[in-house]
Amino acid sequence: MEKPMDRTPLTRNFFDRSVLDVAPDLLGRVLVRTSQEGPIELRLTEVEAYAGEVDPGSHAFRGLTPRNSVMFGPPGHSYVYFTYGMWHCLNLVCGPEGMASGVLLRAGEIGVGAEVARKRRFSARNDRELAKGPARLATALDVDRALNGADVIAGPLGPLSVLHGTPPPRDQVRSGPRTGVGGDGAHQPWRFWIDGDPTVSPYRAHVPRRRRTS
Repeated sequence: MEKPMDRTPLTRNFFDRSVLDVAPDLLGRVLVRTSQEGPIELRLTEVEAYAGEVDPGSHAFRGLTPRNSVMFGPPGHSYVYFTYGMWHCLNLVCGPEGMASGVLLRAGEIGVGAEVARKRRFSARNDRELAKGPARLATALDVDRALNGADVIAGPLGPLSVLHGTPPPRDQVRSGPRTGVGGDGAHQPWRFWIDGDPTVSPYRAHVPRRRRTS
């Protein structure tokens, strides 16, 4: 018999730990997006850890800026950034305040609210693709910069919350290099995913941009 999902909300203490402890522990947890269109519940299947000022792959590597200031705040808040002039990506801040670490939510399985997500992700060929990748996840959940800094511990009345869910057995958790990260941070095995889950996004190594020549 399948174990029922635990709907107990995660606490601030869950996020107030090392990013390398929080990231794999987020797998199987359920992110709830509440809006006027109805709730969406997404079971996390793939994440990436970013360790702030000691991590060349992190937005906080060079210190505090207006863009990344939420990362330096208290744990248990959302950090939303805009990338390539097209897409938003959703992160959850963790670790002690001032450490600027966070977890990028890369993929998940949408259970409740799939019909709402389909309206936003109309190009998805099936429900497994609704949140298969960080930009798709943010689009399916209608996440943009308006949610930057949202407190995910605020309870069910907030726009974002995280439930205990159903974490996978430890032997089903895999790790490897982060997708699209180059330079000194390229080989850190800080991407975590549930082995064999069809919603996990494909790995892509970093490809340096070519400079245009006149």
